[in-house]
Amino acid sequence: MLIFGKMAPTSLTARFQQSVTPASLRAYLAEFISTFFYVFAVVGSAMASRKLLPDAAADPSSLVIVAIANAFALSSAVYIAANASGGHVNPAVTFGMAVGGHINVPTALFYWISQLLASVMASIFLKVTTVGQHVPTYTIAEEMTGFGASLLEGVMTFGLVYTVYAAGDPRRSSLGAIGPLAVGLMAGANVLAAGPFSGGSMNPACAFGSAVIAGKFKNQAVYWVGPLIGASVAGLLYDNVVFPTQAPDSGRRGVSEGVGV
Repeated sequence: MLIFGKMAPTSLTARFQQSVTPASLRAYLAEFISTFFYVFAVVGSAMASRKLLPDAAADPSSLVIVAIANAFALSSAVYIAANASGGHVNPAVTFGMAVGGHINVPTALFYWISQLLASVMASIFLKVTTVGQHVPTYTIAEEMTGFGASLLEGVMTFGLVYTVYAAGDPRRSSLGAIGPLAVGLMAGANVLAAGPFSGGSMNPACAFGSAVIAGKFKNQAVYWVGPLIGASVAGLLYDNVVFPTQAPDSGRRGVSEGVGV
């Protein structure tokens, strides 16, 4: 899955050149494809539940449907893109990787473009193929404040990105398909926990794409600020505190070896 390791300092021109290699272009395409189908499944499941249920907003089964779609779609999307791009499928994950020095800034920006474009295209596809059915957007509950919703989204994204780091850590034994499955299960669990309060987005691209097509940008900052901060904290904490790349002393190495890190 993800390749962990700090990037060597290089000039901006060199970093840009690294971001337009054939391998990089394949990575952007992989991110586009994976994000497209992830957003298609998540937004589509919300549209399907509203189509089948008279009052989807008040029906608990609607929440379960979206949570299951999140878990299955994210697991699959991460798995199919892992070897090409690392399977970010989320601007927050990309941001966390950039803050941690795992990818350079130009590459992260191209990832963002691929992810956001894929989300918009998936939402357009759903709008057109369902003959103009309303594309749902992420909203916060009436009793929630924007600050509270941002904190909630940030904590959920922290859990998601921390799982991404753990699943892609090469110091662990080969996880195969279990790593992407763990990422998807974390996303599904978070939706069950916070869906009625903030929507359980954890993914700025997913929130952005549906908002563009629906033409509703109210509280859009909630789905960017919280997730980006949560992702950054998760990556920095994992890399530098909980599982540092180089153990500070032999005692720490002994503990790591004992638990198979």
